Amino acid sequence: MPVPDPSDDPLSRERAHLTHSRAALRSMREDVESLDIRDVTANWVNAEVLSRQIEERVKALADLSHTPLFFGRLDYLHSPGADQAEGAEGERFYIGRRHVHDADGDPMVIDWRAPVSQPFYRASKKNPLDIALRRRFGYTGGDLTAYEDEHLSDPADSAGDAATSKLLQQEIERPRVGPMRDIVATIQPEQDEIVRSGLGGSVCVQGGPGTGKTAVGLHRVAYLLYAHRDRLARTGTLVIGPNASFLHYIEQVLPALGELEVKQATVDDLVAHVEVRGTDEAPAAVIKGDARMAEVLRRAVRSHVTMPVEPVMVVRGSRRWRVPAYELEVIVRELLDRDIRYGAAREALPQRIAHAVLVQMERSGEAPDDRVQDAVARNTAVKAAVKSLWPPVEPAKLVLRLLSDADFLATHAEGLLTEDEQKTILWARPVRSVKSAKWAAADAVLIDEATDLVQRTHSLGHVVLDEAQDLSPMQYRAVGRRCTTGSATVLGDLAQGTTPWATRSWEEALTHLGKGDAVVEELTAGFRVPTDVITYASRLLPHIAPGLTPVASVRENPGFFEVRPATADSGDTAATMATEVVAACEELLRNEGSVGLIAADARVPLLAEALAAAGLPHLGPGEETTLTTRLTLVPASLAKGLEYDYVVLDEPRAVVDGEPDERTGLRRLYVSLTRAVSGLIVTHAAPLPPQLAEGAGVL
Repeated sequence: MPVPDPSDDPLSRERAHLTHSRAALRSMREDVESLDIRDVTANWVNAEVLSRQIEERVKALADLSHTPLFFGRLDYLHSPGADQAEGAEGERFYIGRRHVHDADGDPMVIDWRAPVSQPFYRASKKNPLDIALRRRFGYTGGDLTAYEDEHLSDPADSAGDAATSKLLQQEIERPRVGPMRDIVATIQPEQDEIVRSGLGGSVCVQGGPGTGKTAVGLHRVAYLLYAHRDRLARTGTLVIGPNASFLHYIEQVLPALGELEVKQATVDDLVAHVEVRGTDEAPAAVIKGDARMAEVLRRAVRSHVTMPVEPVMVVRGSRRWRVPAYELEVIVRELLDRDIRYGAAREALPQRIAHAVLVQMERSGEAPDDRVQDAVARNTAVKAAVKSLWPPVEPAKLVLRLLSDADFLATHAEGLLTEDEQKTILWARPVRSVKSAKWAAADAVLIDEATDLVQRTHSLGHVVLDEAQDLSPMQYRAVGRRCTTGSATVLGDLAQGTTPWATRSWEEALTHLGKGDAVVEELTAGFRVPTDVITYASRLLPHIAPGLTPVASVRENPGFFEVRPATADSGDTAATMATEVVAACEELLRNEGSVGLIAADARVPLLAEALAAAGLPHLGPGEETTLTTRLTLVPASLAKGLEYDYVVLDEPRAVVDGEPDERTGLRRLYVSLTRAVSGLIVTHAAPLPPQLAEGAGVL
């Protein structure tokens, strides 16, 4: 029997292309590393900047051995952009995470963000977009192991539709071990439309659990950096998440796509003007987070301005120039009417007074220039007048006075806050200084608002705000200040709002953000949560977010789901349940992938002791799993945004009871139920919440 020619094997040819592409990428990186900049830099500053740019470029060209260099191929019927005349020859493009070219500059891999790559995500049998064949590749680690073809332009071939692609399903259902990964190989058409929407407009994405809204937001950043790199390099981009654990979980997505410069932060990081050492009761936090506080602060800041009662006398040489009080009042009122920031108006005031003096000089026959006006503005009498009429304001001291001085608060909250609301946010004891105050998180947001009233906050080119449904109106304003001249991508799920001030509608939230014209998109196709799990969790939707469309899972694997009531008759129910929870974790750890044990915050110490006693090592939220430690113990309050292959949910009733009200508790439970990718076990001794109890059991 003749030996088969490897060139006749499509998989061998694709593997050869992968090998050549990796070699080309290595050559690209070596070319950058070999650059000699000694003769092209004028000084050490330029050399330092250029060296850093080269270093970042080398990092961006890293070949990640466990990450496929390309994941798809497009065979065009005609050359893109060319006249599609009969007989025109098409082209073939390999689609990957970054551009790779050979020594002649010919592309071997096309960046997934390039226009020519778009049909990989959008083409269909109904609208093939001039694509003859779309090929998807399967990998094990970094090794190419399979491929699957879709003949989009062949009416006789009805197989290979993207919705039923086996490789696509395998990639979606691949076990989650370690931090969040990119979805660049599995982006769906409705997701791609959001990812590639323009930089000029803001987008709000409402998406239930597992619809990929976080991944869509991150890939949108990567796309915008590709399409508008120069502009965003100047203005900057920022990803805002709910907590440090969440940011740690997602931090590798953008670097895997070659984007290394995107900063990440929480809202608390943005407003860290003071050290937060205290906490608020929910009623106080709700009022402090109310948008009415913005007007209270504006009034308090402007109250420092006083009207003049005396003239300003400027002495220059042998001459004296007098600006009367009524003229000073006109200047002050004009600045107030302009409603510009307090600090900017304060800087303009001495120049306005100096200009009034220059007018008098010109009337007397002198010819002063700009240098004279600047000198007059620095005159001691003018400085004294500015200090008296428009004194400096320290934002933290201003907020300190509002929260500790009942009369000051009442004056500026009149008609905005009721007397009871004012009493709710006033501190019980007077505080002497900013440093000694036990500031709460909501206080820091107020200080940030006051700071912006005094001096404009720097605006970025684009901001991604994830888990936005939990922000207060004042927090939305704080984020909005960071993108006043840029755009935003807002991601969230109204059903997962678990704060007392949770968002009631996206229209209202976007108004507070300053992006009232943002387009609201809804994702309803679920790619992460198995069908049986999301169906069970969706029983809560009528009680927590009536009107929202339930997520419809597109996964072929229904997943593993079981509700396990306590089976023992032991009097020590807590110990019995801890034992059963540990047993469930041990059972799930026999499978490949990560396991999350989610419990009400108050029950976490008990479960941690039970795991330790059973010899089961575990991690905390956001810590990276390893081959030997795949179990994470997650307080329910930190579960949002995280995902695990398998989840054990301990005592749903305790999760609900751990919140200040039932609706918030049910939302927390909804979040906890929807963290599983492959399977969920619910263990309980207490009765299930009635919203879940009907029909509960093994599905």
